[in-house]
Amino acid sequence: MSEPLNPPTNPLADVAASPEATARYLADVQRVLLDIGKNLESLALETRVHCRDTHVEGDRWFDAWMRAQPVERALKDVLKHVEGVTKGLEKSAYKRRAHDENVTAVGKKRKEKALEKSRKKNPPQLNSMPGNTGQVPQQENMRYADPTSIFDLRSDNTRRSA
Repeated sequence: MSEPLNPPTNPLADVAASPEATARYLADVQRVLLDIGKNLESLALETRVHCRDTHVEGDRWFDAWMRAQPVERALKDVLKHVEGVTKGLEKSAYKRRAHDENVTAVGKKRKEKALEKSRKKNPPQLNSMPGNTGQVPQQENMRYADPTSIFDLRSDNTRRSA
């Protein structure tokens, strides 16, 4: 009963379940795309040479160059996209690994939050000394410790300063 009743029909389901397998698969795809990129670079150079050397009778010196520009731009755009895809594959492999690390860290973070919450609700009690009742001893003429208000200042003829 450990196997699912309906096995996944997608062969990439196992690859998607593991960050290491995902990284290996994306690295293989990236290698293929880099090889394709090299071939496209060679094709772009050869196309450039051929198109710029194709002259028609009556052309000025820049007419062949002008006709070659759209073709060169199109191949250059394709190369940019291939480079973008390879960078995206690498980035997605890192994001996949980071996702698994975040998932494993969620349990720890939740436990820490629960501990903090319980500490806030029930702060630890300070151990008091056996003879200490927690009261401050009262001393006579302790004017600075007495609570005062504006109304208490009227009855006092002497001026107090801090």
